[in-house]
Amino acid sequence: MRKDLVFIPDDQPGQLARLGELLGEAGINIEAISAFTGQGKGIVHVLVDQADEALEVLQGAGIEVRAARRVVVVPLPDEPGHLGRACRILADAGVNIEQAYIAAGSKLVLVCEEVDRAKELLGVED
Repeated sequence: MRKDLVFIPDDQPGQLARLGELLGEAGINIEAISAFTGQGKGIVHVLVDQADEALEVLQGAGIEVRAARRVVVVPLPDEPGHLGRACRILADAGVNIEQAYIAAGSKLVLVCEEVDRAKELLGVED
């Protein structure tokens, strides 16, 4: 099952390299990543397809995973307007999107409290 894993590392060189190396050595693919820094810390969201294995590897390496949340992954054509249409469907149904980012292959990753409902509304299966 895909999950969005959240880390809050210190803002210093090598943090993403270490994360990528650990997961790569374990054969876990990173499908998407969102990372930024501020006030001496980083906030990193990583979408992986093998969440349980990734948690085990990272925790074994001393990396604290702050959250591991189910997500909605929506394939979108790489054309104007598709992001708006997908998000409008959820907005009109009262589903609040807490975070969104794009994964490889033009896939929209959505973090929301109503994952199952969002999947149903958007016609997405795991």
